[in-house]
Amino acid sequence: MKKILAVSGGIDSVVMLHMLHEDSNVVVAHFDHGIRPNSAEDCLFVERLAKEYDLPFYSSRANLGVNCSEEHARTMRYAFLRNLANQLNGDIYTAHHRDDLVETMAINVLRGTGWRGIAPFWNDDIKHPLLKYTKADIYRYATENNLTFRQDQTNTEDAYLRNRVREALTSAQRAGLYEIYQKQLPIRREIEAILSQIEVSNQYSKDLTELEILRQILKNHNINLTRPQLERAMSAIQTYAPGKRFSLDKTHFLNIKRYYFSIEDSTSVKIV
Repeated sequence: MKKILAVSGGIDSVVMLHMLHEDSNVVVAHFDHGIRPNSAEDCLFVERLAKEYDLPFYSSRANLGVNCSEEHARTMRYAFLRNLANQLNGDIYTAHHRDDLVETMAINVLRGTGWRGIAPFWNDDIKHPLLKYTKADIYRYATENNLTFRQDQTNTEDAYLRNRVREALTSAQRAGLYEIYQKQLPIRREIEAILSQIEVSNQYSKDLTELEILRQILKNHNINLTRPQLERAMSAIQTYAPGKRFSLDKTHFLNIKRYYFSIEDSTSVKIV
């Protein structure tokens, strides 16, 4: 199976590429967000690295602009990587390391996410070979192997929440969060496996009022809600009179009946 390495040109992905480049299944992938004026130079740098290691290289570019949100940029990047993975029948490899992991946990908690927020990076379809390494380990490896890399100036800008969290976390806090992650990850995998076995139809008993079950039901309809949104939807299921509707998002709503509810597409409803 192909190993599709997401290489940005920064130190983390350059180290990952160096560690894995001798594997004949490795493919180098680069997504140019078009956010920074010099982003095309990053793409050329990664392409030269791929040629140096005699590896296949794939890239894509989007002109997202300087005002693009970090979340939208991430969505576009993973859409490119997953499309490539489907084409090549491969797995996606990213260069997230231990410090990325604990910073993500802290951000998730600050944003009020539930228990899933303290067990990120759990997906089986994305591999994270650097999770056991700290940022200091990665710098050490790059120095010892004389690696060159591109520097992303946005990594130091205070406008990004991640950068502020990065500065605030102490070494002891990072170690504590990583310990929590190691305990939580197998629990999350077990819970997700159980939830994935829930039978899906278009109508559900109103007795299924557990928040996690509701989340899985909506997920199977490609509806992803935040925890506060889920809680409001749950309240509607429990309290709305039969015949009332509750909007889930711009295109879907719950149709509340006496003994069950259904999920319907609002685009099919005629508005008079």
